[in-house]
Amino acid sequence: MNKLITGFLSAAVVAWLSAGAQAATSTSKSEYKAAKEQAEAAYKADKVKCDSFAGNAKDVCQAEAKAQRIRVEADAEAAYKNTREAWYDQKVAHADADYLVAKQKCDDLGGNAKDVCREEAKAAHTKAKADAKAARKSGDAQGEARKETNEARKDAAQDKRDADYKVELERCDTLAGNAKDQCVQHAKQMFGKS
Repeated sequence: MNKLITGFLSAAVVAWLSAGAQAATSTSKSEYKAAKEQAEAAYKADKVKCDSFAGNAKDVCQAEAKAQRIRVEADAEAAYKNTREAWYDQKVAHADADYLVAKQKCDDLGGNAKDVCREEAKAAHTKAKADAKAARKSGDAQGEARKETNEARKDAAQDKRDADYKVELERCDTLAGNAKDQCVQHAKQMFGKS
């Protein structure tokens, strides 16, 4: 389960780094349209391949196909527009796509394991979006941007802590009685909650 989330975070980091490298170049309108058309064609082909699966495996396959289309279209749009806002939107789209797949993969699990998986997916999504927001703010003008950057990083760190806290609380749900109380108390101490 943690490997699943780690994989999605790794993919998000790679996308984030590649976006920075792509930011230096922009594409023409015809290249943008071609990329969108290719993304749609690949999506349709991938969906057909998913028909060979059943149950949640089919749902995961379809989510992965949709997520890939979202990523490619976001990359194409960001390269075409080549603005700070477009690159931010691209990072958020990648985070949304990763979250879409992660949620679907959690459906293979049951009970508390499924709840924890979903909370971890939500936490990874929140973290990726917080990082994108912090990066966008850090690129703003020098004077006021430093203050905003520090505030954005502080907000991002708080969002990440809150997301991790929710995951820990979900893990405590597997326990009962005094053990659960101790687990919740430990989580509160670990994340500075009262």
